[in-house]
Amino acid sequence: MESLDELWMARAIELARKGWYTTHPNPRVGCVIVRDGEVVGEGWHVRAGEPHAEVHALRQAGDKARGATAYVTLEPCSHFGRTPPCADALIGAGLARVVAAMQDPNPQVAGSGMRRIAEAGIDVRSGVLENEARALNQGFLKRMETGLPFVRVKLAMSLDGRTAMASGESQWITGPAARRAVQRLRAQSSVVLSGADTVMTDDARLTVRPDELGLDADQTELASRRQPMRVLIDGRLRVPLTATFFQAGPALVVSTQDDPNYAVVGHELLNLAGLDGQVDLLALLSELGRRGVNEVLVEAGPRLAGAFARLGLVDEYSIFMAPKLLGSSARPLLELPLERMSESRELKIVDIRAVGDDWLVTARPV
Repeated sequence: MESLDELWMARAIELARKGWYTTHPNPRVGCVIVRDGEVVGEGWHVRAGEPHAEVHALRQAGDKARGATAYVTLEPCSHFGRTPPCADALIGAGLARVVAAMQDPNPQVAGSGMRRIAEAGIDVRSGVLENEARALNQGFLKRMETGLPFVRVKLAMSLDGRTAMASGESQWITGPAARRAVQRLRAQSSVVLSGADTVMTDDARLTVRPDELGLDADQTELASRRQPMRVLIDGRLRVPLTATFFQAGPALVVSTQDDPNYAVVGHELLNLAGLDGQVDLLALLSELGRRGVNEVLVEAGPRLAGAFARLGLVDEYSIFMAPKLLGSSARPLLELPLERMSESRELKIVDIRAVGDDWLVTARPV
């Protein structure tokens, strides 16, 4: 039974991944309904406000759901949100068994969904492929557990650890395949965040460009439905409102100053001055968490990226490494002044893979 549970849960996880680019601010969830060893219904959550994975699977299964087993990557919800409780839908369908990969960390659910199902006389089991299920929703889980989004810092560097020439020139360190991978990182994120230096030097838009995603037609269409929120940290309001960044759509500008002109032209200005005269990054992440942001992608220069690192606000680094040398006068990966070996920041490398001619190193602070 356990091996079959893992088999069908693996399929549910595969379905959940279909919502990789679209479910914000909701979690990515998949559901498989199995009766007599045969799949009778499948579903996955597409976007907030639309039916959850369980509902899609039950609709496909119809009367065949009675006496069947449902495999769900996240505990079925037990509260009324934008949609009715999925726990009630599963109970009403007459299922014999419900298997969940993990408990929902949302305080509005947190065990009550599976408890309600069990009280209805349905056999329940949790914890099947839990690690794989948690990996689907790192941002949602962190936001529910801490109030803060998952912060991923994207960096591109040469083999000698440099990110730009001394003049600031940085296009392009990495090749086309790496740039497509960055587009996919943007598309999966709730927020893409950068600083004034990067936006002005690179004339950056920070948008998702569908034709550069490198996905199949169906996934490209899904990823194109939602642009992540663009956040610009500009403490002294140096980026002019005529910049390309502001022409690409509404943005949230975070500063230590106020200026009513931003609202006039359709942008939001948020004053989050810290005690050091800089933008309070922790306060910003807390505010983004309150707004339902699950994942933040930081695409910034060494100063801002280094500030996130110094404050211990980084959950993961995505470091693209190109097979070239930029020399000792080029800019470093991070502004992270350390004097002794004992001050070094230890990372755990969780993945290394080739991306075209470049390499992507995924690492997390220990």
